Amino acid sequence: MKTPAPESLEFDLSFEPAHGTAVPVARHVQRITVNNPSPFTFHGTNSYIVGDRSVAVIDPGPDDDAHFEALMAALEGREVTHIAVSHTHKDHSPLAGRLKAATGAVIVAEGPHRASRVLHDGESNPFGESSDTLFMPDITLQHGDRVEGDGWTLETVLTPGHTANHVAFALADSGILFSADHVMAWATSIVAPPDGSMSDYMASLEQLLAREDRIYFPGHGGPVKQPSAFLRGLRTHRRMRERAILERIKAGDRKIADMVKVIYASTSPKLHGAAALSVLAHIEDLVEKGAITTDGPPRLDGDYHPA
Repeated sequence: MKTPAPESLEFDLSFEPAHGTAVPVARHVQRITVNNPSPFTFHGTNSYIVGDRSVAVIDPGPDDDAHFEALMAALEGREVTHIAVSHTHKDHSPLAGRLKAATGAVIVAEGPHRASRVLHDGESNPFGESSDTLFMPDITLQHGDRVEGDGWTLETVLTPGHTANHVAFALADSGILFSADHVMAWATSIVAPPDGSMSDYMASLEQLLAREDRIYFPGHGGPVKQPSAFLRGLRTHRRMRERAILERIKAGDRKIADMVKVIYASTSPKLHGAAALSVLAHIEDLVEKGAITTDGPPRLDGDYHPA
């Protein structure tokens, strides 16, 4: 992978998923990737096994028979004490209950699924069907809480933005951060209201920039090997997107659909719906900052004007 310049953002698409196989990625850390590729999951969701004889499973994944069998084969002969869930999208959390029933492990997470804000009148949640609303952890985590096992400790790093309950887990004394969907090497994270919040996402980026982790293992794709530089690139990318939205509004665009056609001209039209939600997330943040105005709460079909 080419090392990004301090304020650039370069993606790494070279990931080999090895679906169904436990791949060692660090000392006492294995990755198993679910065979659920899509434009939003890349080659699939990554589950991680942390520990040696007594282990934790991070993000067990969707309720997929083949993945459950792959996890159980990799876990054979080992005690599973904890199942740690980064957030409650259906490609990350649903298998937790089945894995708990098979192993007796305790499920830990920030909490059940919730949106970052209430729905406006007449608004629907475009990612509602992707949310695991049945999920309920045994133990809820606060920022800085530690989950300890035999020879390993996971520190809770709350990173809201992609979802309100998003968590990263830092493996103590290793420099490893399991960054889930907040930071990924292959693409930017989706921040889609009302589930996601751009202001929360940017604040979480700043929080991670204050840390000194040496490598990230994300929820999709391969590792982020230069996290500080990559985070700065992500921050710059989001700020540039914000400026592009402001420029389109100053140029006379009033609707998000019109902004998307210009800003995402090189993006497949199939992804313009997701792009519109990302623009809405930025617009919510810009309205909150007082940079633009609108009648009523920000929404996909709203009219936007310079402040």
